[in-house]
Amino acid sequence: MSTQSAGDIKKGMKLQIDGWPYTVTEAQFVKPGKGQAFQRVKMKNLITGATLDRTYKIVEKVETADISEHEMQYLYNDGEQFHFMNTETFEQIGIDAKVLSDATDWLLEEMMCQVLFFNGKPVNIDLPNFVELQIEYTEPGMKGNTAQGATKTARMTTGAEIQVPLFIDQGEWLRIDTRTGQYVERVKK
Repeated sequence: MSTQSAGDIKKGMKLQIDGWPYTVTEAQFVKPGKGQAFQRVKMKNLITGATLDRTYKIVEKVETADISEHEMQYLYNDGEQFHFMNTETFEQIGIDAKVLSDATDWLLEEMMCQVLFFNGKPVNIDLPNFVELQIEYTEPGMKGNTAQGATKTARMTTGAEIQVPLFIDQGEWLRIDTRTGQYVERVKK
């Protein structure tokens, strides 16, 4: 457990607050005309996704979180856990679906991900920004129907459901932004 001066807080830093790991999303140094300087900090909980706003005096100490990140390959889902392999050591781990939450919608076998560990336990994963998935089911497309903003639901092969334009057909491959879950474009396979 190490501590650092609140004046050194920067965006991307990992802090531990009340036993929870947080990543700093914004850090603003404020030097008022009178009084002591302070840091205004916005953070995101790496486990729950909740956000937190805090203000620290520059002389305060903050606790840094014991976070490590490893590139791992997604192997398979056995119904209870999603299994990943460290490509350097070939060590395999299982992560519960509740830890991964929405990330399971975009996982493809052999996909490389950054797995975040807090105190030696996997707590979160970072997916690639974009994935290419095939549509498992959607209503038939209509040629020439390019009405602005009109969409329909499409179920992807991973089980995720997204909104797509009306002209998209079942069986097509799409590029999807994993950060927003939105359709980006069609892809030729």
